[in-house]
Amino acid sequence: MDLLIPSLPTPLQELTDEAIKSAGVRLFIKRDDLIHPTVSGNKWRKLKYNLQHAISENAAALLTFGGAYSNHLYAMAAAGNALRLNTIGIVRGEDYAGKITPTLQFCQEQNMMLHFVSRQEYRQRNDPEYLQELSIKFNNPYLIPEGGTTNMALKGVQEMTREVNETLGRKPDYYAVAAGTGGTAAGILSAGNDVLVFSALKGGGFLEQEIKNLLPKNNTAGRMTLFSNYHFGGYGKWTQELLDFILDFKLTHSIQLEQVYTAKMFYGLYNLMKQDFFEPGTVIVAVHTGGLQGLLQEFRS
Repeated sequence: MDLLIPSLPTPLQELTDEAIKSAGVRLFIKRDDLIHPTVSGNKWRKLKYNLQHAISENAAALLTFGGAYSNHLYAMAAAGNALRLNTIGIVRGEDYAGKITPTLQFCQEQNMMLHFVSRQEYRQRNDPEYLQELSIKFNNPYLIPEGGTTNMALKGVQEMTREVNETLGRKPDYYAVAAGTGGTAAGILSAGNDVLVFSALKGGGFLEQEIKNLLPKNNTAGRMTLFSNYHFGGYGKWTQELLDFILDFKLTHSIQLEQVYTAKMFYGLYNLMKQDFFEPGTVIVAVHTGGLQGLLQEFRS
């Protein structure tokens, strides 16, 4: 990882506004969006040990999975290019082969080979037989699952929680994090922290069991509370209400959120504060997991 030197520890910034004051809580944002220019946020944390292991195994190529706007594919392409490793991206949706998104264009510029598959085929991405077929087809690459979510990913996320503890001088009462595959939430839980998980997916209730399945056996995990009602239509979807929230948050705090993950999580947090979900004095650390590569053009300055 010498070519992927991060800016550590990332800042832990306390937020203040009328909603936070009214709720009587202390809300911090862990600025993991500042960890690395291209391998940002939770992607750096989750890929760190995966990539180190791939290098130790003398891997010549990396193969992974993602959608047309995937932060994970973006980060994998950038990391592979920096480490001089070939990368292969299995992309959900054959239709995107004819309409390359900015994310996929960046992946190509970083020398990632894109292989488009149908949504039906993509559902096999965790099937051992399908993975074996891909290994044969692409000459035995090192496989990293969608989102980089492995046991090694949890180890990288745990390091983030130690940074927070050292900066605060204590564990927060809650972490808050957006979830797609649940790896970041699992990493925080595995370090013994209580986590508020905000699904970016419609019908994301299944994530609770997915996250539990990622935890090591006999692990003394923290408590998880999953919220699946702040998805704004589903993965990669949003409404004008959410876009207005992003603008207001930036005007108030000078911090940019993106519409796929972090804005949904913060919107949910503020909604919970309005509902008096938190006891006065509660300390919350919300993790900015990056993903700004997917920011809508209207928010780019």
